[in-house]
Amino acid sequence: MKIRPLHDRVVVRPLTSDEKTPGGIIIPDTAKEKPSEGEVIAVGAGARGEDGRVVPMDVRKGDRILYGKWSGTEVKIDGEDLLIMKESDIMGVIG
Repeated sequence: MKIRPLHDRVVVRPLTSDEKTPGGIIIPDTAKEKPSEGEVIAVGAGARGEDGRVVPMDVRKGDRILYGKWSGTEVKIDGEDLLIMKESDIMGVIG
């Protein structure tokens, strides 16, 4: 798969949550919450400032991130569910 997001957008692979609770109860797919943690797999060059210069991105490929529950646009590329979102939708980098 080869994808290059434009400007200040990033491509994120959502990380799946556990299918069992610590007590051993299996959670069905319909009851699972949408994940809010993911791995950055591609990063755009950055947004352009008012002076025309490119502002570099703060996240890099491979970073584990936290994002809002309804952030990004869901896309399917090569059979894999991914999210494309603006860098401003990212709340933080883990680790």
